[in-house]
Amino acid sequence: MSGSQRREWSDQTPLLVPLQRWHHQQIQHHSRLSSSVEMSTPPPPLRSVFLGVDVGTGSARAGLFDDDGRLLGSASSPIQIWKDGDCIEQSSTDIWLAICTAVKAACSLANISGEEVTSLGFAATCSLVAVDSDGQPVTVSWSGDTRRNIIVWMDHRAVQQAERINSSNSPVLQYCGGAVSPEMQPPKLLWVKENLQESWSMAFRWMDLSDWLSYRATGDDTRSLCTTVCKWTYLGHAHMQQINEKDSRDMEACGWDDDFWEEIGLGDLVDSHHSKIGRSVAFPGHALGSGLTPGAAKELGLVAGTPVGTSLIDAHAGGVGVMESVPVSDSEAKDVDKEAICHRMVLVCGTSTCHMAISQSKLFIPGVWGPFWSAMVPQYWLTEGGQSATGALLDYIIENHVASPHLANRAASRRISIFELLNEILESMKQELGSPFLAALTDDIHVFPDFHGNRSPIADPKSKGMICGLSLDTSEKQLALLYLATVQGIAYGTRHIVEHCNAHGHKINTLLACGGLAKNSLFVQEHADIIGYPIILPRENESVLLGAAILGAVASKKYSTMREAMKALNSAGQVVYPSNEAKVKKYHDAKYRIFRELYEQQLSHRSIMVEALA
Repeated sequence: MSGSQRREWSDQTPLLVPLQRWHHQQIQHHSRLSSSVEMSTPPPPLRSVFLGVDVGTGSARAGLFDDDGRLLGSASSPIQIWKDGDCIEQSSTDIWLAICTAVKAACSLANISGEEVTSLGFAATCSLVAVDSDGQPVTVSWSGDTRRNIIVWMDHRAVQQAERINSSNSPVLQYCGGAVSPEMQPPKLLWVKENLQESWSMAFRWMDLSDWLSYRATGDDTRSLCTTVCKWTYLGHAHMQQINEKDSRDMEACGWDDDFWEEIGLGDLVDSHHSKIGRSVAFPGHALGSGLTPGAAKELGLVAGTPVGTSLIDAHAGGVGVMESVPVSDSEAKDVDKEAICHRMVLVCGTSTCHMAISQSKLFIPGVWGPFWSAMVPQYWLTEGGQSATGALLDYIIENHVASPHLANRAASRRISIFELLNEILESMKQELGSPFLAALTDDIHVFPDFHGNRSPIADPKSKGMICGLSLDTSEKQLALLYLATVQGIAYGTRHIVEHCNAHGHKINTLLACGGLAKNSLFVQEHADIIGYPIILPRENESVLLGAAILGAVASKKYSTMREAMKALNSAGQVVYPSNEAKVKKYHDAKYRIFRELYEQQLSHRSIMVEALA
């Protein structure tokens, strides 16, 4: 995923209902499980201030939270990005400087001194970082620019390498939906080896961005089970019998499949006990090293020795920050409590959308990543669906329309987002046209949202976006309709993922949404109506930052497990219910059928053209 931050929202939906009503209508809840720490630390201060840092696609953000999980203050700082076709790159040096800026600004805004910060946790996009033996950047760019040492998560340069890896039929592939994505690390590593030999020889460490951040902060090269399992084909369940979360320590990395790396042509990464890709791993929230190094503490404006937890990918941090945001029934039995969390799916909605669900047993689902053991909530199996472009797609649709500049100026003059203005236009059109309900405005326009391939459940990186129903109309109203149809297309994609997961063993019946797009009432309501499930919104909008902060809270020994910290710091806000009108369901069922047919048509067209060029 990737950026979880989007534009701010202020409009509310009429189907947002008080939490108390949700409590009476549907109760399904929590338990206690696990996340780590053996570290001698001084007695905690009277009040706890947990710091979370999130590096998204476009900015680094920092947020401070109190013992109740309430946001005390947050700040962001932009980060540089280079785009050249399928190649998308960033700089670890630039990102660290942005983090330092954001942390100091957040502390200032919250009137919190560095000495008051209890702990720190990092989350970031699943981008690939290359550094040499001195920790200096190693270029991953055709340009040779040494600043550009990160291949960004959404980079698709390694499509051919991914195809070759998938042809190997290695047993590890069954734990990522049957195929690696070009967004995962093995294809990207293979691309560098085949195209940038000098960089390949110079690189001493290859790291997921969030692991690099915790390494930069502590000097401890222990990798997270989240990053290694989800993006590197590490088999986390190799540790199932060896250790449990409460006893967590640096675990020797016994989950690498050496045959896989040899077979795909990256056998040199097996050398020196996998030192380049991770010799030791830990559960998320494990206390790293001796906390912040003096150098990192000075740069961040914090105190040396401040506990730092093993990191998470940003979407997974969003899951940790929101998954327990449902009302608690004190009378629930523990075994029911353990299972209740498995009926929820978290939507982390930003530049892309990640769909996170957990289970007590492993579920193999074609086209959906996982099952990943302990990759988000320790000792649970994670299923991870996703859409590679959601917020990015909405931006693309709007910004490339001729009416966009004038609309943006109107929104700016009123100090609202362009999305809020589009929502208002749609409401006006509904009244003017006498439409039975707002969604019916798009009865003759349909969007298939795979403008950046399909991550789940089709797992087709070659899938393309499609728009059916265009005319010569270039008005603001036409843009509003195209925007609505795109939101609906994204929601149909999520419905496809949910249905596919439930058909393969999950029992999802409640959604929780966080990230910038979750602040858009139309986006949330369309998802509820189209999927047919209630959507819970957390009390705190900054769920990814909260999830990152929870990692540090566990590392500080304030909480003994990740579940305990989640239950203490997560809190529900409001609930969005699906429409109960039969005509709305009938309408969306019809559009969903068209949505599914669009991909079948695309495959047919692809086959016709392949035959024509044969």
